[in-house]
Amino acid sequence: MPSAVLLGYRIATARALSGMTRAQVCEASGVSLSMLRKVEGGERSPSDAVLDALAEALGTTAGELLGGPGRTDSRVHRMIPAIQSAIAVYDLPGDGPVRTAAALEAAVDELTQHRVQSRYGRLAEQAPGLLEELCRALDSAAGRQRQHIARLLVLALRAADAVAYKYGYVDLSARLVDLMRWAAGITEDPAVLASAAYVRTEVFFASHQLGAGLRALEVAAEALPSPVTVPLAAAGAALHMRAAVVAGRLRDPGHARTHLAAADRLATQVPESLYDGTAVGPDSLQIHRLAVAVELADPAGLARAVAEASRWAPLRTLPAERRSHYYIDLGRAQMQLGRREHALESLQVARRIAPQHVREHGQVRAELATLLRLSRGRDEELRAFCRWARAV
Repeated sequence: MPSAVLLGYRIATARALSGMTRAQVCEASGVSLSMLRKVEGGERSPSDAVLDALAEALGTTAGELLGGPGRTDSRVHRMIPAIQSAIAVYDLPGDGPVRTAAALEAAVDELTQHRVQSRYGRLAEQAPGLLEELCRALDSAAGRQRQHIARLLVLALRAADAVAYKYGYVDLSARLVDLMRWAAGITEDPAVLASAAYVRTEVFFASHQLGAGLRALEVAAEALPSPVTVPLAAAGAALHMRAAVVAGRLRDPGHARTHLAAADRLATQVPESLYDGTAVGPDSLQIHRLAVAVELADPAGLARAVAEASRWAPLRTLPAERRSHYYIDLGRAQMQLGRREHALESLQVARRIAPQHVREHGQVRAELATLLRLSRGRDEELRAFCRWARAV
């Protein structure tokens, strides 16, 4: 059961979403006004009877109030068992057709585009069959061909992991990351190994082990050869950009700035593009600067980052997921600075760019719930946004 404070927050948010005042909820539920105030304030846990009465008055259920925001309706959820089945026998693939290497590469490129453009439904539908086919291809390949197929498998696994992680299947995500690291080892390509280390950070996020996640990224960055090629420079920049964000989340400004500086030196050497599935370049670095400022939550740094955002915006040529991340973080920064209307505008921009990404983003839901409570449910447009995102 959630804490009294968290449950009270959810009840207050549900009330704001309904547009009801406390007096109206009390009249509909039979719960006294003093009790409702204490429950919403986290001073008292409601009894089962009180919780049931409040839930009925608010048009929800006690289970939803206890469990928090529910899953959005999506075909992604229907495809998760197929993804699980596809990787269960990765080393014992059955018989079946295998397309040419060129055709497989085109299919993986399409899957990667679905990921970076936040087309998660299509991704989930295409991933199981492609994963099975790539495992069959890997099983029968040798030499350089095997290394090439392994790289394609890394990218396909990463795409499948995107939906597993974003839609809350953390155990499946961890398994997909393990397989990514296994397949990356077959490639013997340090840039591909770095990409697997980059994605592995999700495991540390999910288990709330940020310190270990930062160390893992630093170890991976140190293991990279000298960045004498564009792919190696891009791999190093990606690791340092992610390490800077993790350090920011740890509220460690020294390490965050060190990693941002390292990323700056490397990112300026590469043109903005996708490298082993990760967007890297000067624009991606700028987006990460904002993310680090948000994680550090330093008012002066946030003010500088928001001021910079008034002079710069991500190009439309960047992947939709990365652009929407920028506006989500901008909204978070504006919220921390007390600029609620601007924060809502930023979240709406993020939604227009990548609706599936925004709808499944936990931080978006949290920001929307906070905005809803602060507005006391008076903004119908905000209430509709919250219903769409299942923020309550």
